[in-house]
Amino acid sequence: MPELSITDDGFRLDGEPFRIISGSLHYFRVHPEQWADRLRKARLMGLNTVDVYVPWNLHQPDRYGPFVRGGGLDLPRFLDLAAAEGLHVLLRPGPYICAEWEAGGLPAWLLADPDVRLRTSDPRYQEPVERYFELLLALVRPHLASAGGPVVAVQVENEYGASGQGDRAHLEHLVTLLRKGGVDVPLFTSDQAGDLAEGGLPDVLRTVNFSRGAAARLRTLREHQPRGPLMCGEFWSGWFDRWGGGHKRRRDTEVRDTLEEILAAGASVNIYMFHGGTNFGFTNGANDKGHYRPTVTSYDYDAPLDEAGDPTAKYHLFRETIAAHAAVPSEPAPERAPKLRLRDIRLPRRASLLAQAGRLGAARCSDRPLTMEELGQAFGYVLYETALPAAGDGVLRIARTHDRAQVFVDGQPVGTLERENREQALSLRSPAAGARLAVLVENQGRVNYGAGLHDWKGIAGPVTFGGEPLSGWTCTPLPLDNPDAPAFSSEAVAAGPAFFRGTVGVETPADTYLHLPGWTKGNAWVNGFALGRYWSRGPQQSLYVPGPVLRRGDNEIVVLELHGCADDVVHFEDVPDLGPAE
Repeated sequence: MPELSITDDGFRLDGEPFRIISGSLHYFRVHPEQWADRLRKARLMGLNTVDVYVPWNLHQPDRYGPFVRGGGLDLPRFLDLAAAEGLHVLLRPGPYICAEWEAGGLPAWLLADPDVRLRTSDPRYQEPVERYFELLLALVRPHLASAGGPVVAVQVENEYGASGQGDRAHLEHLVTLLRKGGVDVPLFTSDQAGDLAEGGLPDVLRTVNFSRGAAARLRTLREHQPRGPLMCGEFWSGWFDRWGGGHKRRRDTEVRDTLEEILAAGASVNIYMFHGGTNFGFTNGANDKGHYRPTVTSYDYDAPLDEAGDPTAKYHLFRETIAAHAAVPSEPAPERAPKLRLRDIRLPRRASLLAQAGRLGAARCSDRPLTMEELGQAFGYVLYETALPAAGDGVLRIARTHDRAQVFVDGQPVGTLERENREQALSLRSPAAGARLAVLVENQGRVNYGAGLHDWKGIAGPVTFGGEPLSGWTCTPLPLDNPDAPAFSSEAVAAGPAFFRGTVGVETPADTYLHLPGWTKGNAWVNGFALGRYWSRGPQQSLYVPGPVLRRGDNEIVVLELHGCADDVVHFEDVPDLGPAE
């Protein structure tokens, strides 16, 4: 494919003037059988480029393990599909990506060293980064434009100016690693207007991120970069949601007008997001600017393509706006795909999580609670158990619960502690000396932005009862990567977290939305595919089910309910419920 170059007056593609009109699309948030559909819809909206992050934490889940690239992580296949659609690619390999993604894409195993200084020149950070780039770039090199592939430019880090690190040597080292790794296409950085000085490098193209006020932001970019192309690296056409908030919406006409302002200025643009997709499984991130706030499962982002890949009003407005400045395909705009609706699906078989923890993870004994990172675990839950020393009333104190702890005495629920509410203490009664204390802690998403990246999970501090330290802990990691591991039966289970399982017949598989009315909080799987978290707190009240996950005939649904449900009934609906707009 043609190669991109940077001149004093703009971009050129094989020597011809070129404007990048791009949209962000994350392959890891979209079922792989739907990649081609989303890329086609990007081209039909008038995009000539797609922008894509690479999640280090999924591609290298083990520190010294191989680079994972199968199924939904087959980056080379995604790049080939982009090329087949005639799209260029802006590749953003990190190592840090933010993206409202778990830990901003940094692997959990980095935190096993409590003193590692992330996103700096610290050798304890640089050594694994070097190995990651070595593994990644071996796959990327054949897909660079210089080798005939679609990747026309590569980002150096991500919004480094906002990191607070100010380690220019770190940025320079990343440039060296990219060049040594064979990346011979243009490099760029991406920062908000106020961070351009700290996030940029000489001889590397700067781009600026914003949601509105294009003229002022582009003017600031020009002050930092007197020559070369003007580009909005992230034009935020929507926003993400957090649990307990509303569903974020940005007026279609407002974002249309900002896009027009960018294009009328002659600037290039990357629309973030063109299609958001879904934080499947346990992959959502969180923010902590004084209060911990986890991101919801849906990454709909109020984008031109909604979570299921259907065009929205914003899609059509953007297509019209782009058409006034660049060629747009003459093919008709895509229409909404059919959806599946099946109501009153029963999940009659059950299994207690507490009773069957041993089938889900290998326990370790310790004098103190071990964090997830110490247990070698990235996602899911940890079950901590010990004996209470005496009978009577007392206050249980957990100094650092990351992020949500359900507390049980002899199997009976006695309360919940939430990091979000800064809760550390719970009054309870021990019925006898030796009563069994169990604490189930959920990782609700590692912080993905700012100073809170050192976000250990599980119990990360001392635990006392009645002022006395508790010891003799059994720590069982529960990554829940196999929802079929529990022994299900039709018998009722004791109070507390439980799995529910059932089947539903499907004649014609299609996209759908799992609705769980009367359920409280937990996780759901369809045919072993992890849909993500649900929570009655909202705003999101349904989970997107990609059509390729379903099959003709019987389909298995498994739900882990952490508290309780009104009935064991769920529904497949043809419309989502992302909550009231905010």
